[in-house]
Amino acid sequence: MKIVAHSDHAGVELRLEMVEQAREMGHQVDDLGPAVGEKVDYPYAGAVVGHKVAAGEYDLGILVCGTGVGISMAANKVAGARAVVCSEPYTARLSRQHNASNIVAVGERVVGPGEARMIVEAFLTTEPAGGRHAQRVEMLKALDGDISLEDLRKMGPACTG
Repeated sequence: MKIVAHSDHAGVELRLEMVEQAREMGHQVDDLGPAVGEKVDYPYAGAVVGHKVAAGEYDLGILVCGTGVGISMAANKVAGARAVVCSEPYTARLSRQHNASNIVAVGERVVGPGEARMIVEAFLTTEPAGGRHAQRVEMLKALDGDISLEDLRKMGPACTG
């Protein structure tokens, strides 16, 4: 798989750990930085990865900031990006299976290196399940456009409110 990784300055060390794990698993990883001591704002890093994954330049993305929250919010502003914040492997696995997430975000101030490696492994070894989950992923994709709540409700029978 072709993977892109980026972080802000608060996530450098953990990003390096996660990139190493992905490479050890045999994936091609383009690490966009930053280097230790270089300042990068999380909205920029998240948007870069969001755009590259949504455009199909990469299969999946890895993002790291202090908490994983801000950088994932930035990535999720990009149509086609489905970033998930993970602090353990279970969420990484289920977000791929059920939500077809294509970017994993982790917080260096939240997650240790061993846990981050397990998150990468879970994320990169899990495929979207399809089936009943595919309809919901299509609903998520529809939200990238200008869809009304009424039209969204029509896409899925589970919408009641």
